[in-house]
Amino acid sequence: MLPPASIIQEQIACALTEDIGSGDQTAALIPSAATTTAQVISREHAVLSGTAWFNEVFHQLDPSITVEWQAEDGDSLQPEQRLCTLSGNTRALLTGERTALNYLQTLSGTATRAKRYADAVAGTGVRILDTRKTLPGMRLQQKYAVTCGGCHNHRIGLYDAILIKENHIMAAGSIRAAVETARDNAPALEIEVEVENMDELAQALAAGVQRVLLDNFNPHQLREAVAFNQGRARLEASGGINLDSIRSIAETGIDDISVGALTKDLQAVDLSMRFAD
Repeated sequence: MLPPASIIQEQIACALTEDIGSGDQTAALIPSAATTTAQVISREHAVLSGTAWFNEVFHQLDPSITVEWQAEDGDSLQPEQRLCTLSGNTRALLTGERTALNYLQTLSGTATRAKRYADAVAGTGVRILDTRKTLPGMRLQQKYAVTCGGCHNHRIGLYDAILIKENHIMAAGSIRAAVETARDNAPALEIEVEVENMDELAQALAAGVQRVLLDNFNPHQLREAVAFNQGRARLEASGGINLDSIRSIAETGIDDISVGALTKDLQAVDLSMRFAD
């Protein structure tokens, strides 16, 4: 889901402050009244994401700048494809170029990786989920990009769902104790428990949780867990899963697969902004 406009505005204001500081001394070499037209070009196959952040950069620098898009978030891109055309004050276009492209190439990189994972499990009915392994300060942006690539969001942060992991269980004393405390503290939130073996799975199901994360289960163990679960909870596989192994994991009958690499192992898309001759 695209974050509210107010959040995007705050994010861009912070990014521009970081880059411009006391002023763009290089753009000041250009006459203040000069105007130009520019185009953004994709240099590779990719999935587009981040247009709202790109637009907001130039809106904050000069609201009179126009951005006309020839593609939209979620579209598959080809090498040398024109993504958009910008027109307006030359200084503002130069000042905003890097920040705008940073957002677009980073979020498109996330969306492109997500699309590869979504394609890898096509037809299985399994959802690919992201995690909290996002770039600092880029949580909402990357989670939006994940959806542009056809994958799904897990919890946004520590506040909107409860995921009880190994250290929580150890600190609480048991799975049941951790679950009961979670219910008392936040009765409206969904509770998920991470388990490492069949005995812990049995404990989590006995505690009546809605979701169970099966950590580092191999395909044989996942099938065993699915059979034992009998639909009582939604089962999620996680741990060391990559593009080579994800199809075999998806075919075990589990419901979800969470993949930290969607947001953690990022390769930005190669984009460029060309000024008209």
